Amino acid sequence: MPTITIPKTLPEKEKLIAVPQKIYEEFLEWQRRTKAARTFKQTKKELRSLELARKDFKKGKYVEWGELKHELAHLRKK
Repeated sequence: MPTITIPKTLPEKEKLIAVPQKIYEEFLEWQRRTKAARTFKQTKKELRSLELARKDFKKGKYVEWGELKHELAHLRKK
């Protein structure tokens, strides 16, 4: 039977979880695949656009969904 030593100095906010090795290896593989998929990096221009959009939203400068949907439907009919 395996012996496990739990440190006495484990911080209160941290949790200790024991899982079978196979499950842990599957988790590591999943984590590796998802990290590899995260290749998107915003450009400075995109970050600036997002910042401006957030400011406009706070000021109330936006189009509501129903209005946008109506305008798009109207454009499609032309």
